[in-house]
Amino acid sequence: MSTNNHKFTMDDSSRQALSKVPEVTLIFWIIKIAATTLGETGGDAVSMSMHLGYLVGTAIFAAVFLIAVAAQIRAKRFHPLLYWTTIIATTTVGTTLADFADRSLSIGYTGGASLLFALLMGSLAIWYKTLGSVAVDSVGSPKSEMFYWVTIMFSQTLGTALGDWTADTAGLGYEGGAIVFGGLLLFVVSVYLWTRISHTMLFWAAFILTRPLGAVVGDFLDKPIASGGLALSRYTASVVLLAFIVLVIALFRQRPARHKPWHSVNKVLLARG
Repeated sequence: MSTNNHKFTMDDSSRQALSKVPEVTLIFWIIKIAATTLGETGGDAVSMSMHLGYLVGTAIFAAVFLIAVAAQIRAKRFHPLLYWTTIIATTTVGTTLADFADRSLSIGYTGGASLLFALLMGSLAIWYKTLGSVAVDSVGSPKSEMFYWVTIMFSQTLGTALGDWTADTAGLGYEGGAIVFGGLLLFVVSVYLWTRISHTMLFWAAFILTRPLGAVVGDFLDKPIASGGLALSRYTASVVLLAFIVLVIALFRQRPARHKPWHSVNKVLLARG
């Protein structure tokens, strides 16, 4: 019994040392919102300002996403710049992919959001069924990392579609959309602080909501004044947002998340021992 206890403690410590995702703190959410806004302005800069189109833009960012995910999985420890580069890659490919599905495939914002919501729920369900947890503190193996990044990519793409649907189809505009999603995020925070609802569920709810917030804020910055935006240069907005993200990463040290891998399995095995 004591031998097994020692073994599992060592395994848990080893996995925690290999943590490659950041601890979820206020700084995490600040960078996440800035990254999602950058994803909107950066994605639009490539697909619209450069006139490459949504399909070519998606192909470019998908390639960057795959390279970044491969580097993230191969890394031996947490690298903030690598992690956030991968997040930005997911949000830019999410922007162009959602725009391609909504506009080029003519399925509309409602159809696109519904399809992406189903894909996101399917990803979470398969992840949970395969590994027993979808919590951030369980991400400590290549398989769990793959589920983590696929789920994030679906959530980023869904967020883009939701942001566009709220601003355009629902007629709330960019400012109205920002108020709606900002309010929903504050609601999630209040539920986190004052209820016992699953923190894992609340994390993914907040993670999803930051993307449409970034989408409407990004569109507000670079869309024409006649459409309710500020008509700022997409290139300038993207550079400023990128500089802000790099500055925050440099100024505020981020620690890797504290993992609890296979905790359920360990409890069962220890009980049997």
